[in-house]
Amino acid sequence: MPDGSLRGHVAIVTGANHGIGAATARELAARGAAVLVTYLRVPGTGDGEAVAEEIRRVGGRAAAFEADLGEPDVPAAIFDVAEERLGPVDILINNASGWVQDTFTPEETDRFGRALRPVSAETWARQFAVDARAPALLIGELARRHRARGARWGRIVGLTSGGDLGFPREVSYGAAKAAQTDYTMSAAAELAELGITANVVHPPVTDTGWITDEVRAFVASSTTHFHVAEPAEVARTIAFLVSDDAWLVTGNVITLR
Repeated sequence: MPDGSLRGHVAIVTGANHGIGAATARELAARGAAVLVTYLRVPGTGDGEAVAEEIRRVGGRAAAFEADLGEPDVPAAIFDVAEERLGPVDILINNASGWVQDTFTPEETDRFGRALRPVSAETWARQFAVDARAPALLIGELARRHRARGARWGRIVGLTSGGDLGFPREVSYGAAKAAQTDYTMSAAAELAELGITANVVHPPVTDTGWITDEVRAFVASSTTHFHVAEPAEVARTIAFLVSDDAWLVTGNVITLR
């Protein structure tokens, strides 16, 4: 049953049909939030309705909505659905990704054997539409509706990846995540007067179904990666950031290792 610490709050979690998104939806619901699970069915993911049903089965409130964040009118539609089914939204988790693995090199695979594509207008457009434009529009919807109803409490958490030297062999992904981070940091500054905090979580290597023995060996030998995390572990950090206890935590990129 929900523990009640987020009772009365409504969350949107994008890309919540698998991995960190699904774990975050479950964790927020377990703490009492009503959760809209947004998702897009692609190979290797699941059905968001199954996540919502799992939440409802243990006493939580949840609804699911399939939508392609690559379409510019979808962010507003997501908020409309959330308000209609669950109530006014005050928690936004920008987790979804249109992940494309592209590169400036002539290589066809990365060191883990995953296929690489050359950077193109197509790879750039898909990656930036989902990982940068959609989060910006979702933040804008939250701010507009928050202001219109005179709300004084809100939370935004984005998910990022890459590093100070970009993200070699995932170059558009890293660039789009950097753009999302910048939008979120701007939101922290501009929306503080509305009682909204905004932070970004940089997860560690997380086992969302792609981890192999080679990846585990890479992490074990790395001086910058310390753990292979489970999605639920990352979700608990996100849940802390949307709690009342994290009121003073805003405008940060929090790197988990």
